[in-house]
Amino acid sequence: MTPLYQIRADHDAHTVVVYQAYPSAVADAALAAGRFVAPFSFGRMTWIKPSFLWLMHRSNWARKAGQERILGVRITREGWEDALGRATLTTAGPDALAGADVHVQWDPERSARGAALNHYSVQVGIGRRVIRTFAEEWTVGLTDLTPQVRKAADLVQRGRAAEARRLLPPERVYPLPAELGARLTPRA
Repeated sequence: MTPLYQIRADHDAHTVVVYQAYPSAVADAALAAGRFVAPFSFGRMTWIKPSFLWLMHRSNWARKAGQERILGVRITREGWEDALGRATLTTAGPDALAGADVHVQWDPERSARGAALNHYSVQVGIGRRVIRTFAEEWTVGLTDLTPQVRKAADLVQRGRAAEARRLLPPERVYPLPAELGARLTPRA
């Protein structure tokens, strides 16, 4: 049985891939520059998600207005763990959240068809004080996944979810340091 709270991600020895949905203007500028540039907003929190299917649920497979483009954002593991180390759970009190550089929220993981599963996926909100570090130091690569998303969405819509799953990025348990995992796991 899958643990209730566990980070699953596409990762290697040095990096982790997180996903974000953007309008074309933001995605095109970022892809052309190879990094986040205007019109990307450096003045507000940006949410990163290591769960591809959770973002597909959130963006309606890149069909939601303002979320038509899906980027795979490869960040350093050092940056990922730095962000998690600065994080405050969104279930904390308002004072704790107001002073937090990073927010962590757990939401039900999703199936390819969008159904809520019996375990959770982490969402990480990178706040204004850390966003430039995320964009300029932690991010080491951007990939436009929109064509892949459109193919997978078409397959899911035609009842071929098993075929669609073959197009999904590989996600496996991220080996989070125990102390960090304990701090980020909600108390029952």
